[in-house]
Amino acid sequence: MDTEYATVSGHDVTTITCVCGNTVSKDGLIQANSRGIPIYAGDDVPAGLAPWPADEDLYTLCPACGRVYSDAAVEETGKAPVAFRVDVASGPIAEAIKVHWNNS
Repeated sequence: MDTEYATVSGHDVTTITCVCGNTVSKDGLIQANSRGIPIYAGDDVPAGLAPWPADEDLYTLCPACGRVYSDAAVEETGKAPVAFRVDVASGPIAEAIKVHWNNS
């Protein structure tokens, strides 16, 4: 299977346009950990979210389609290959997305 790439301007993860067309300003993109779970920066991490990783690479999750992009790859290469996909329709990641939006 060929690698899918999102569109990105420069080396800036905030400019990712997901393969499905989602952007930061459309339906939002969410910072996630290496398992695709939305992360929370700060104390008292809400149930369902993961703490901000201290020494782990960050990822960008598209909550519309479940594609996950490695921020390090974008910053280093200026390209946004899909690192992996997660289920955003059900299960723990779907619940974490709801918690994320409720806390935003």
